[in-house]
Amino acid sequence: MDPTQKKKEAGGFGETLKTVFYAVLIAFGVRTFAYEPFNIPSGSMIPSLLIGDYLFVSKFSYGYSKHTVTFGFPLFEGRVLGSMPERGDVAVFKLPRDNKTDYIKRIVGLPGDTVQVVGGVLHINGQPVKRERIEDYVSTDGVGRETRLAQYVETLPGGRSHRIIEETDHGPLDDTPVYRVPENHFFMMGDNRDNSLDSRVPSMVGYVPLENMVGRAEFLFFSLAEGTRFFEVWRWPFDLRFSRLFDAVK
Repeated sequence: MDPTQKKKEAGGFGETLKTVFYAVLIAFGVRTFAYEPFNIPSGSMIPSLLIGDYLFVSKFSYGYSKHTVTFGFPLFEGRVLGSMPERGDVAVFKLPRDNKTDYIKRIVGLPGDTVQVVGGVLHINGQPVKRERIEDYVSTDGVGRETRLAQYVETLPGGRSHRIIEETDHGPLDDTPVYRVPENHFFMMGDNRDNSLDSRVPSMVGYVPLENMVGRAEFLFFSLAEGTRFFEVWRWPFDLRFSRLFDAVK
């Protein structure tokens, strides 16, 4: 083989390696500092988020901590370059119990708030949060059986509204003690109120430190029917939820 040709081939291979390296570096940087994809494995945030939804979380919304950019290694404490989470945000956080497991819930209680659930109705700082009954939430399982649940529009202090569903107003988490949210912590709840392990269960979730916040859920980029796995591309034409693509998370 001609030496010049060998040099060209070696140079071409080197350029390919450089391109791959830079592509991986850029992808890693975007995932670490800008947007990270997450998928929804449970129904705790129905009707806002469904099992099989894939969404982007903005890492920069609340700034950076060891849980967002150093993967849990204690290189620094607290948060930098961020703003405070707001009531009503849907946020991904590291479970305080192990600082590893990703959870996604809605922020309902801010530092200094008192939070209580009475007869299924959320109370913040001693006042009941307005909830308005709307049409039933209807879901269908894999064999076509239909389930109807009571659905409400809940309006938090400050005016942000979202939908919640309730199986009953007399479940184990529908009457709670008064929780006082500590400084730099948040009270998180799922929108599927009777099927959400959240801050109402102190031994499992409890108050979430600001440092554990990973980011704010922004929009869906993909959504597959429950039970369909991402790699099953042959099922996408039938199980892709087209109506949910690029929906903002509210």
